Amino acid sequence: MVPFASFLHHLFTILSFFTLFTINPTLSTDLGNEFSILSFNSDDLYGDYSPPSPPPSPPEPRPPSLSCSEGLNATGSFDTVCELNSSLILDNDVYIHGNGSFYILPGVNLSCPHLGCSIVVNISGDFSLGSNSVIIAGLVSVNASNASLFTGSMINVTAMAGEPPPMTSGSPRGVQGAGGGHGGRGASCVTDNSKLPDDFWGGDPYAWSSLEEPKSFGSKGGSTSKEVKYGGEGGGRTWLEARNSIVLEGNVVADGGDSGMKGGGGSGGSIYIKGLRMTGSGRISAIGGNGFAGGGGGRVSINVFSRRGEPGIFSHGGRSLGCPENAGAAGTYYDAVPRRLIVSNHNLSTRTDTLLLEFPKLPLWTNVDIQDHAKALVPLYWSRVQVRGQIRLSCAAVLSFGLQQFASSEFELMAEELLMSDSIIKIFGALRMSVKMHLMWNSKMLIEGGVDTFVQTSLLEATNLVVLRESSVIHSNANLGVHGQGFLNLSGAGDVIEAQHLVLSLFFSINVGPGSFLRGPLDHSSSNFTRPQLNCELPNCPAELLHPPEDCNMNSTLTFTLQICRVEDVIVRGIITGSVIHFHWVREVVVHSSGVITASGLGCTGGLGRGRFFLNGLGSGGGHGGKGGDGFYEGNFIEGGASYGNADLPCELGSGSGNDSLAGATAGGGIIVLGSLDRSLSSLSVAGSLRADGETFGENFGENVGKTISNIGPGGGSGGTILLFVQTLALGDSSTISTVGGHGSPSGGGGGGGGRIHFHWSDIPVGDAYLPIASVGGNINTGGGFGRGNGRAGQNGTITGRACPRGLYGIFCEECPLGTFKNVSGSARSLCRACPSFQLPHRAIYVTVRGGVTKTPCPYKCISDRYHMPNCYTAVEELVYTFGGPWLFSLILLGLLVFLALVLSVARLKYVTADELPASVPARRGSRLDNSFPFLESLNEVLETNRNEESQSHVHRMYFMGPNTFSEPWHLPHSPPEQITDIVYEDAFNRFVDEINGLAAYQWWEGSVYSILSILAYPLAWSWLQSRRKHKLQQLREFVRSEYDHSCLRSCRSRALYEGIKVAATTDLMLAYVDFFLGGDEKRAGLPPRLHQRFPMSIIFGGDGSYMTPFSLQSDNILTSLMSQSVPPTIWYRLVAGLNAQLRLVRHGHLKLTFSHVISGLETHVKPTLGAFGIHVDLAWFQPTASGYCHFGIVVYTTEVESLPPELDGQDAFFQPEHQSRMPINHWENQIEHMRLVGLWMSQKKFSGGILHTKGLRMLKEKKAICYPFAFVLYNTKPIAHQDLVGLVISVLLLGDFSLVLLTLLQHYSISLLSLFLVLFILPLGLLFPFPAGISALFSHGPRRAAGLARLYALWNITSLINVVVAFMCGLIHYMTHSNRRHSNFPSWSFSMDESEWWVLPCGLALCKLVQSWLIDCHVANQEIQDHSLYSNDPELFWQ
Repeated sequence: MVPFASFLHHLFTILSFFTLFTINPTLSTDLGNEFSILSFNSDDLYGDYSPPSPPPSPPEPRPPSLSCSEGLNATGSFDTVCELNSSLILDNDVYIHGNGSFYILPGVNLSCPHLGCSIVVNISGDFSLGSNSVIIAGLVSVNASNASLFTGSMINVTAMAGEPPPMTSGSPRGVQGAGGGHGGRGASCVTDNSKLPDDFWGGDPYAWSSLEEPKSFGSKGGSTSKEVKYGGEGGGRTWLEARNSIVLEGNVVADGGDSGMKGGGGSGGSIYIKGLRMTGSGRISAIGGNGFAGGGGGRVSINVFSRRGEPGIFSHGGRSLGCPENAGAAGTYYDAVPRRLIVSNHNLSTRTDTLLLEFPKLPLWTNVDIQDHAKALVPLYWSRVQVRGQIRLSCAAVLSFGLQQFASSEFELMAEELLMSDSIIKIFGALRMSVKMHLMWNSKMLIEGGVDTFVQTSLLEATNLVVLRESSVIHSNANLGVHGQGFLNLSGAGDVIEAQHLVLSLFFSINVGPGSFLRGPLDHSSSNFTRPQLNCELPNCPAELLHPPEDCNMNSTLTFTLQICRVEDVIVRGIITGSVIHFHWVREVVVHSSGVITASGLGCTGGLGRGRFFLNGLGSGGGHGGKGGDGFYEGNFIEGGASYGNADLPCELGSGSGNDSLAGATAGGGIIVLGSLDRSLSSLSVAGSLRADGETFGENFGENVGKTISNIGPGGGSGGTILLFVQTLALGDSSTISTVGGHGSPSGGGGGGGGRIHFHWSDIPVGDAYLPIASVGGNINTGGGFGRGNGRAGQNGTITGRACPRGLYGIFCEECPLGTFKNVSGSARSLCRACPSFQLPHRAIYVTVRGGVTKTPCPYKCISDRYHMPNCYTAVEELVYTFGGPWLFSLILLGLLVFLALVLSVARLKYVTADELPASVPARRGSRLDNSFPFLESLNEVLETNRNEESQSHVHRMYFMGPNTFSEPWHLPHSPPEQITDIVYEDAFNRFVDEINGLAAYQWWEGSVYSILSILAYPLAWSWLQSRRKHKLQQLREFVRSEYDHSCLRSCRSRALYEGIKVAATTDLMLAYVDFFLGGDEKRAGLPPRLHQRFPMSIIFGGDGSYMTPFSLQSDNILTSLMSQSVPPTIWYRLVAGLNAQLRLVRHGHLKLTFSHVISGLETHVKPTLGAFGIHVDLAWFQPTASGYCHFGIVVYTTEVESLPPELDGQDAFFQPEHQSRMPINHWENQIEHMRLVGLWMSQKKFSGGILHTKGLRMLKEKKAICYPFAFVLYNTKPIAHQDLVGLVISVLLLGDFSLVLLTLLQHYSISLLSLFLVLFILPLGLLFPFPAGISALFSHGPRRAAGLARLYALWNITSLINVVVAFMCGLIHYMTHSNRRHSNFPSWSFSMDESEWWVLPCGLALCKLVQSWLIDCHVANQEIQDHSLYSNDPELFWQ
């Protein structure tokens, strides 16, 4: 409270100062000598249209002026300087006039101790009253240029009053000892219970019209004795006027005289001070005198433009010794420059009024302050209190309008601001208030309307702001309208605005804080003739409830008891209660969890559905939305009240028990209408309660005072009506909307019927513009009340909503449930009919549509984005069903594939006909030559066909060790073999080996690229390996041919011509060798060696037995020339072709099995034929490396014993000691001779390797790689017939494969992009590359190139099986996770990933690829082996 009061004080000071400069702008200009506040006439600012005033009365006659020396015994002259230096007592009035100055020196007293005696000083110079000097008289008037009252000085006219103005009654009559009146009434301690306390007072106030320039004496107080006048004298008059400045450090006192307990105190006198400037902190006092009853305060007016310092100014009433609680009324203090009137009683409590009579109209006062327990009264009928600024009441101040006994007038209060702090405003009659701001702090505004209908309506208008805080109350026992354009805020507990009819209108926002109330009508206990009369018997709905007037004016003839009209926002945290509550033209209403809008128990006691009762008072419940419950008494039931009203647009009050003569009579619920048909609420948000419940018996016994109380009570009242015209509604989880019936009496009263709740939606959006209009939680209840005893419960009421447009249903116009549609208007759930199921595709679900579904077919969507509208097919199914379904699509696809295959075959025949036919190669040296396997000859043979001269100088062929891979590249052993020791320098040879081995090694990044490609796509890795092998061979050749200086050769000719060493390799680039030749200048005999001198001679196979590089014997011109020394070339060529045909069938990983066929062929076909020429051939292995890799080949040696070495030590002699345990044992026919020869070879030839025979194969150890399982799919096979047919079938399968790949990709795209990504890129693009690889293989030129590309095609084809496995796994995972979504209306034979046939495509694709692999093997065999007799088991047929 104190901080708020302090805040108001500072606020008022600032506003006053601002208003001062606003009122008179010239006050802020230069304050030079030319300006005179005495000559300033503020009336010039306003137009005065009233008749001219009569001329002023002539001035009072003055006695002759005294001289300074003779009259006052002072020194000097009044025309210069007069100094009074000794005290002086005067007997008569004194008038002092002169052009000089007048100084009363310190400690000097000037007095005229007679009542009403006057001392008037009118000089042109200065006036000063020295320290501790005193002037005593009944009237002291000083008019000077400057006036100074120094410390301790005093002008004292206390209790020195003369006669008060005529025709006044300031002095009380009688012997009650009342106080005298002047500015305020004198107090009276008389009490009379038959009268109001305000009806007793002492002397009357007077001189209201001259309070701006007060000039009246105070009045004498009353006496308690007729004989003796014990009352105190009234205060005198002081007039202090300076043309320039005033120094006020002393006191100016015009108090009323004290009288003790036998008389009343005198009233205060008058003080008027005028000047341009005033300084000092003295005291100005015109207080009433103390006595049995205190005297009223006097009047003080100060007209000083500029003040420095804060002098104490007092005009309060005197203390009442006989009744301390009722001091004299406060006088008035008028501050003329800001035009401010202050009525303050200095915190002395009083029941006595200070009268505020007619306020000036031109110019208006700026501010009026009533404070510190002052009690002010505006007694005149039809008065207007109007100021330009503030009216402030604070500190227990009271402002009353009219008289309580005669409440038949209307009053006006007009100001910028009405500020109330701990204060009260009472209006007896009606009030028209117009302010901009109305602030209340622990204050009350009480309006007591009279019997006159003209004064039953009060209107309070606050343009900007109305705030009630700290239990502030605005109360009217009649009609009250509160209007504004800003905010109305009831801040918290105890803040109340209430009236019998209450209208709040035109505000921007209304906030009803927690614990605060808006109430209309008042409680039952305050019932009077102004209580609204409810239309309980009206059968029809009042028109103003549905179409209220637009003006929002207070009209007590309307049905409303509480109306909020034309307000933007209403926020309810407190309680709004009324019989008929109506919100009209309101944009948004928010009811918080603590907020309640209630009309419970405020309806009709009777009504259309009133209950019935027995003679003893027990009765049934009232009816409304539901029938009232039957009452029961002594075995008899009495029927409950009937239901009535329109459920689709209810607007009726609830009915009660029907017997209002009993104290326990119950009333029905009232009406709550939010919005109207013309102006609905934009938004209603409820977290609290909306209630219009019927009254329960026994709830309000205490309010029915004066009525007969019965032990047997009636039934409960019926619920009322809640009618909501809204656009959107939000009901919180804790919200309640209730019109339940009340409970009956315990003796058998019936329960009240439930009321009615109706939601009348306005502008329900439809279609795409639809948004949910209601969010509903909490509780909506229209249940009937309980019947107690044997009474029956009331029936439930109704909850309805406006008929919903098409697509919407229910009370809250929600969208019809999924799978239903509604094509008619209405709210019934049954209007939402089920959508036809035959119109819903499989794999489709119904979808919600904004605004609901209004027609068929109902909108739907596929269950996943992988399905496509309108039939929700996958991409595969969409393609399949576009062409007539699975079976027809399959036939069309098959026909298309055959057709395209035929086209490809025809194009292939025309494109490669010439290359497909094997070229005729003439027989060499006139002999018969088999050309069935021409391309398996060495690259050297093709590029260097005329190298017969080289074969004549060939000395030895030295093979590289290793498989030429990134992990184990080619390398030569360092020790030169014995065959070339005679033609090379060993040290230089070792350096040559180091150089060539370094050159043959690969860079690290080449192997890294290969490793990465092996993981991603092995065919690319294979191509990369072959390209690096070819590049490495080219480097070796260039090195030997042009870079190496051949310094290891002994021949000068060879070194000079860079000849004598040549590097070559097999076509598969896995086997390389170095050939050494004679230079022609060697001086050694036996060079070059003959064939038999080279025995045993090893011939190593190229390749490694894999699918891409099968074993092959490369027979170049040198080897052919050497073998022709013992074997005819035709026999040798046929041997090479047959051996290569058998080596094609050898598979890495199955060497034990497949090499056995080669050994068997050597035994049956080769050895018998070559034995006739003295040549023996055996399968052998050579050059093992540290990693376990070794080459395979044949060992050629002679069968002539005389040409062999003299010793033979068994077959194991062919092996180095460390390999003997791994090698098989072979037995010749002459085993002793064979052992002797082998032993000799071991010692002479340093043979590194071993012979392979049938029994020894069992001990052969094989390494199996990670790709070992693919060897069962990809392997070299024997040729088959119908080469063109095989090509045609491959074409069909290739096109079918590509078609299945596309279908599979579409299928997995339908599953998800992730599935598509996995299938495509594990391994990367493995599914897509087989098709271009196959086309390239089919359309390649020549059998050799065709076979190579076909192998690469086969490699891509088998690699893509990994993608097929990934596709299978993705399909399986998807099927396992989505199998529960299978639709019953989906046929089992359909082509779908959702059903058990999900495996069809991946399995079909896998089968297609496996068949392709087999056919590609056949196609490669047909390309490579065109002479099928090479596989003949008949040796004669083989050698033909």
